[in-house]
Amino acid sequence: MIKRHFFLVAAAVVLGLMIVAAVLRVAFAEDEGAGGGGPGGPGGGRSQAVSEAVVTLRPFSDQIDVLGVARGRRSVNITSATSELATAVLFQDGQRVAAGAPLVRLQAGEEEASIIQARANLAQAEREYERFRELAERGVAPRVSAEDAETAVETARATLTAAQARQGDRVIRAPFAGVLGLSTITAGTLISPGAVITTLDDISVIRVDFPVPERYLSVLREGLPITATADAYGEDAFTGRIALIDTRINETTRAVTARAEFSNPGGRIRPGMLMRVGIQEGQRQSPAVPESAVQYEGESAFVYRIAPGENGATAQRVEVEPGAVEGGFVEIVSGLTANDRVVGSGLNRIQPNAPIRVAGAGGEGQGRTPAGATAR
Repeated sequence: MIKRHFFLVAAAVVLGLMIVAAVLRVAFAEDEGAGGGGPGGPGGGRSQAVSEAVVTLRPFSDQIDVLGVARGRRSVNITSATSELATAVLFQDGQRVAAGAPLVRLQAGEEEASIIQARANLAQAEREYERFRELAERGVAPRVSAEDAETAVETARATLTAAQARQGDRVIRAPFAGVLGLSTITAGTLISPGAVITTLDDISVIRVDFPVPERYLSVLREGLPITATADAYGEDAFTGRIALIDTRINETTRAVTARAEFSNPGGRIRPGMLMRVGIQEGQRQSPAVPESAVQYEGESAFVYRIAPGENGATAQRVEVEPGAVEGGFVEIVSGLTANDRVVGSGLNRIQPNAPIRVAGAGGEGQGRTPAGATAR
């Protein structure tokens, strides 16, 4: 019996302690509510600390985005004009070469023999000319014989030059300075006419040809600065200019081809690379807020404007029409005006018309996003 009464008393004590704890929790919550607003509305709880961003006017530009393919300023496939064996390969894959550098030497036995014969014929013709010239000066031989011998010398000299040129054709040279591509040619390979020995690209400057719809023709002009990006380098932008605009508009696509040139230090852009070219159409000044201050729901967008309330600042939800996005800022076409104050970040923790507390307000001014800076 005593044990039973002991358990009943213990249960009563525990129940009493739980009731006291619940009462104290409710009283503490009421004290907090009396001190400020809360997430449910003014006077409903603790106010949410937020950062502030000020709507400022920033320059925005309309951009025409098109695709183009990168090409070297000069590009060529190195080939042979004749079918011949390669006796020596004088380059390495990926080598940078100067204009006129020898690349491949082809078999040239007949050409070397022709040079030897042409030199012998030239020497014989020169001896004949000297002999007839001396005889003509002494009056022993007619002067016309000396003139014929002189003509024979010139003919032999021309034959030697032609033989040397044919031998020179057996050495394939770089037509301009650039970087060589990969090759499978080795000494002893039979090279056929038109077969690609290697590629040569001048990639110090990259050209990108891209189509632009004719309605934007008034925007294009030679020398216009443009930017381009490539998938290989993410958002890294390359700056260039429009070097040339085609004289004709394609009758099928109704587009004109423009050519842009980009400097290519380090050879980062490779020929054949797909480039996304952006052409700035014009600039305008518009109200803007940091990207972190805008929240999207489906096709609509909104911000929380900092508005005065009964017990302090509140977060007023305002639907806005966003425009261009540049440099971490969103253009606001409608819904806000310059110098409006908005919540700069943490929008997912705020309810419409909820009381808020701007971080640093009334202190050292911390928490406000300066004009031209992004709230984080």
